[in-house]
Formats: sequence, C-alpha cells, structure tokens
Amino acid sequence: MQIHTMSKCVVALIGAGLFAGAVQAAELTGTLKKIKDSGTITLGVRDSSIPFSYLDDKQSYQGYSIDLCMKAATAIQKQLGMTALNVKMIPVTSATRIPLISNGTIDLACGSATNNAERQRVVAFAPTMFITANRLLSKKSANIKTLADMKGKTIVSTSGTSNLKQITTLNGERNLGMNILAAKDHAEAFLMVETGRAVAFAMDDILLFSLAASSKAPVDYAITAEALSVEPYGIIERRNDPEFKKAVDAALSSVYKSGEINAIYKKWFQSPIPPKGINLNVPMSAELKAAFAKPTDSPDPAAYAVVPEAQKGSSKKK
Repeated sequence: MQIHTMSKCVVALIGAGLFAGAVQAAELTGTLKKIKDSGTITLGVRDSSIPFSYLDDKQSYQGYSIDLCMKAATAIQKQLGMTALNVKMIPVTSATRIPLISNGTIDLACGSATNNAERQRVVAFAPTMFITANRLLSKKSANIKTLADMKGKTIVSTSGTSNLKQITTLNGERNLGMNILAAKDHAEAFLMVETGRAVAFAMDDILLFSLAASSKAPVDYAITAEALSVEPYGIIERRNDPEFKKAVDAALSSVYKSGEINAIYKKWFQSPIPPKGINLNVPMSAELKAAFAKPTDSPDPAAYAVVPEAQKGSSKKK
C-alpha cells in the first residue's frame, strides 16, 4: 500500500487475474473509459463516519461503505478485463464529496450519504445500502427528548449534510430560535457537544450511536427517540453516466440479493470493530432487509416503508 502524504491519497491494488470477455477501450465512454485508460478507480472516503468509512488507529481507511465500493471495483475490473486495478482513496467531507464527484476527481463517494430528490438532480446513487433517521444526540444532563426542547439553545450539525439543512428549515418553521453551528465533520460536531459548545448534535442515528459508543464516556449521552426524518444511504455516483451506474448497481445488487451482504453487515454492525473493538449491536431492520431483497435507488422515504403482515391481511379483506 502506497501513501501519498501531499494529497493524503491511499492507493491499493486489487488482485491480478486475467478475465475473459474484456471490453475494448474503444467501446467505452465516461467513467468506465477513464478507469480503463488510467488503470485506476478513485474512491472518496471519510475520516470519521464510523462504521461506514473512517480512519483506524493505523491511519488506514476502512468501513462498511468501503467494503461495498471494493466489491464494485472488483466487478468493474472483471468487466473491463483488466489484470490489475489501482484503487486510490481520497479523503472527502460532506461538503466536498458531491463537487468532487461532479468534476471527476473521484469516481464513487464511499461514506454515509443520504439519497434524496434534491441531490439526485446533481448526482446519482447506487442501490440503498442502509436506512437511518435524523435524531439528536446530547448529554443526558441536558434532558433533551425532542427538537422542541432545543428552543433557544445551540445545536450543531455537519456542513454539507441534509441534516443541517433540515434543522435550519425546522428552526424557522417552528420558531425555535436555535443557534445553529456547522462543523467541518462528524468528529468536530460531537466534540462541540462533548465540550459544551453545543447542547445537541443533529445527525443520522447510526452515526450518533457510533460516535457515542467510541467516546470517553458513552453513558453520558442520550439519543432522542423522536425521528425527524427517514434517510436512505447510498454510494454516490456521477450523474448522466449510465454505463458506469449500470456496472456499479449490478455489482451491489448481486451482493445484496445473493445474501453476501449479510456477512458484510454483521462485520460492521454486529461485531467488534477497530480501533477500539466496540460492537454497535445494530440488527438489520425490516426496511433494510426489504431494500436488499429488491434493490432500489429511490430517494423517496416512503419507498422504504414496510407494511406489517397483520396490516397486509386486513387490507386484503377490505
């Protein structure tokens, strides 16, 4: 593994192998042509989006999203008939990931990005890989149960996220008078709560659980039961690049529908993870199981609603 300190890029090599049915470079367009010509796929990765994409104690990038991106990279290598493929990892933030996808600096953003209709006007998303909700983390001593309890208080979220936009909108709509701070990343936002600069941190609940579990005093923190939104996560792709999207989506759909995803999910959400060996103990939800059974890149939260069997039976009787 080669590390370029100037650009903070990490380069890995996917195992060599000669594949049949190689796609000729002359037939390729867009990102697939770029990958074939350069011999490299570039992934945008995060420093502190545990357990999706983060730096461990050895300064190595890893996580659930990176594992899935590597599955896509391996499938693309096979499709292109390449004997080897360099994987370059470039750190991105919530604010920079979409611009870097759009300008061609990175080919996939492998982090914890919410797939919504607004973003789909600018970028594309691979089939949903996780479903979460926007909630608030605070110290238990602050006694924050709902967003209404934050009236007149200081709240933080991460710059460039849908969470920050939602909190800003709700602040105006509900006349809460909150002081809203924007942190550069999730780690900084959590630190603001930890040090008292903010009363609460608004973010996707899985990230909040991860940050609290990894903190110096996990028992000091509480996460609200109130869910402000449903957030489907997806790996970000370039828009208007149908052949590349088709290749990535097919690779991930195969991982999901084959059941291979179960071991990957268990590795990151139901097993001890580095660097501290913390087990998040987050079982796969019924909504996520349904999304894996029928992969979709829909940005509509309603597309992920699961109707209980009892309700299905009653609706048929009507």
